[in-house]
Amino acid sequence: MSSYVIKGGKRLNGVITNSGSKNASLPILATALLNPNQVTFYNIPDIEDVRTTLKILRILGCKITRKYDKITISSENLYRTEIPKELMHKLRSTVILAGALIGRFREATFSFPRGM
Repeated sequence: MSSYVIKGGKRLNGVITNSGSKNASLPILATALLNPNQVTFYNIPDIEDVRTTLKILRILGCKITRKYDKITISSENLYRTEIPKELMHKLRSTVILAGALIGRFREATFSFPRGM
């Protein structure tokens, strides 16, 4: 592990911005499926797993707007309960979306996620 040693009598100050966590963001995004209203999430990282999850949500019928780390999702017009196989295989966490669909519609169709 790297470390920094600071010598001298000068005070160290500054600002550090924490980036959003992928492992927290993906389940949080899935919660948008449970609520038919518009929800807004902040501090969502712009990474491939998040982009794949948002693509699935769009295919299911969600309207999504993104500006930097702010994502607004409306699942009011959600009309599908089937997660496309090719996207389901891209990441394991897509099974969380299946759980949210079951929670809202009592049904979901999906294949095994990658790595299972």
